[in-house]
Amino acid sequence: MPYNQQIANCCRGGGVSAYGQDPAGSLSAFQVSVGLAGTTNKTVKLPKNFTLMGPGLGYTYGPATVVPSTVYWSADHRRKTQALMTWTVTCTYSEQLVSRYSTCCVSFSSFYNSTIVPCARCACGCTPHKSTSGRGGKSHSDGCIAGDSKRALTPGVNRPKKDGAQLLQCTNHMWPIHAHWHVKLNYKDYWHAKIAVTNFNYRMNYTQWTLVARHPNLNNVTKVFSFQYKPLLPYGNINDTAMFYGLKICNNLLMEAGPFGNVQSELLIRKDDATFTLSQGWAFPRKIYFNGDECKMPPPDSYPYLPNSAPLRSSIITVSSTCLMLLLLLLAS
Repeated sequence: MPYNQQIANCCRGGGVSAYGQDPAGSLSAFQVSVGLAGTTNKTVKLPKNFTLMGPGLGYTYGPATVVPSTVYWSADHRRKTQALMTWTVTCTYSEQLVSRYSTCCVSFSSFYNSTIVPCARCACGCTPHKSTSGRGGKSHSDGCIAGDSKRALTPGVNRPKKDGAQLLQCTNHMWPIHAHWHVKLNYKDYWHAKIAVTNFNYRMNYTQWTLVARHPNLNNVTKVFSFQYKPLLPYGNINDTAMFYGLKICNNLLMEAGPFGNVQSELLIRKDDATFTLSQGWAFPRKIYFNGDECKMPPPDSYPYLPNSAPLRSSIITVSSTCLMLLLLLLAS
């Protein structure tokens, strides 16, 4: 659009930010000239058949509704103009309309347990195909590219398809987005967690991505490294939901699958003595969402738990045996 015909909040380059992430960038406006529409609210008819062509499927629209006319102020705020008519159209998003499977998965690990809880295998609806062999004899499914394959370097391999078909890097889980939460350190007054998000789709990058996590101790976030952080939906003394997103000109673009298809950050969280524990998987989030879609969580019984301590009875027997051995040695000497 010519510069002299642009209006306020015009021309976002095809991208609109989440309001909580960038309020100024969450609004987009454009102007359309319609001929022979009349000049009264009786001759101007409500528009129909609204369709939003991005960012994907899952959006539905209600009918246009007449609301009080919008008032526009001039740039110097000395004059105001009232619109002839104003309509609103409510748009809703449903993840189930896009797919009955989630688009991302979550895995867990911790410093106190060597177990790494992986994403559920093929839980995103992938189906088995005739397999081909990659380097080292590893078996991969058709329809994906091995991470060490030369095909991943072929020009145009990451060009999006009109039908939105994905081209994933071959993994055991075959999810497009993988979020990993690692409990890293435990201090006296604080604990340390690490978040990593990996994109396995060669045909999709995510501009101004967002990740939302729910955890009861997120009300005490002290420091977030290399991500932006914003608490969401505080209710009374409950503040267990936080949104994380990238820093501008740093990591607010999650690149397509490959060496740069990864973003990560670390959290320093002050302990709440009344609730903090490392047992029973408490240190892991209850829910994670990526770009508004709920991620598939591991089953609770698979979370990394604290190692079991030795039973009290065996400890008593060990101490008694040690004392008896020392007594026999003293008598023998």
